[in-house]
Amino acid sequence: MWLWGLGVLGAALLWAIWDRWPRAGGADGFVFITGCDSGFGRMLALRLQRRGWSVLAACLTPAGADALQREATPGLRTILLDVTDPSSVQRAAQWVGSLVGQRGLYGLVNNAGVSGLVGPNEWLRLADFRQVLEVNTLGAIGVTLALLPLLRRARGRLVNVTSILGRLAAIGGGYCPSKFALEAFSDSLRRDLYHFGVRVSIVEPGFFRTAMTNLPSVEEPLQERWDQLPSEIRASYGPDFFPQYLRVQRRLMTQLCSGDLSKVTNCLEHALTARHPRTRYSPGWDAKLLWLPASYLPAWIVDAVLAWILPRPADHTP
Repeated sequence: MWLWGLGVLGAALLWAIWDRWPRAGGADGFVFITGCDSGFGRMLALRLQRRGWSVLAACLTPAGADALQREATPGLRTILLDVTDPSSVQRAAQWVGSLVGQRGLYGLVNNAGVSGLVGPNEWLRLADFRQVLEVNTLGAIGVTLALLPLLRRARGRLVNVTSILGRLAAIGGGYCPSKFALEAFSDSLRRDLYHFGVRVSIVEPGFFRTAMTNLPSVEEPLQERWDQLPSEIRASYGPDFFPQYLRVQRRLMTQLCSGDLSKVTNCLEHALTARHPRTRYSPGWDAKLLWLPASYLPAWIVDAVLAWILPRPADHTP
């Protein structure tokens, strides 16, 4: 029996050495990061530039770019980028190409994302889903395709920030479908680029306190949508459903959201610098202990638990 224990301990030790192998280089290269106005992207950009990277930070707004530039050293460069606008993506790709030259682009981090409206799917419109997919999925795909020749030239690293909810659709709206789709794109791209020496990693954060999980920004649009619903739909849910739904949402956000964004940026940096980057990272205790294990359970168990947690509509089946 002790031989089994010794074997497990030895395998764990070997994995730890493999995982923490000295960096493969890249700190003297260029890395392009989207979504640097706030949150993970902003923190990663500042962290990497302090460690000697040539950081190219894409921001959506001039205010976000100016604030980042004021805090960073002169070595960090910013550009305005709307990932849903093909002409903006093309301009950014040309700008990156002019800076990296024949060396190519060592790292690309697709971090830009939005949550969109989060709530029962019946309350939403097709445009609500399209808006989220345009940013989280098609935006990341567009940026990747535009910069892929530069990445291949440098035999670099591509890191896509998805979500642990890209494995388990626990909420309605476009967010989960957009992250599921980005996971699929990342998997297929990793296999496409294997023989070109480009490594592709996926970072699936749990719940963290960022602009996307700010309660007023999540609740106010949903309140407006609830008020606009036809009376027949509102009656089927009942007058108590919406306030109960918000209470559950607030409780989950309060209990699950972590304020330590470095858990995510540590994974992003490892994916860029480790000699043997992981295929997937799941930062956050809720990702590791709750959402990831739940994604492997039979669907009927997960459905039953979520149905118990969420409020019941007035017109529910007993």
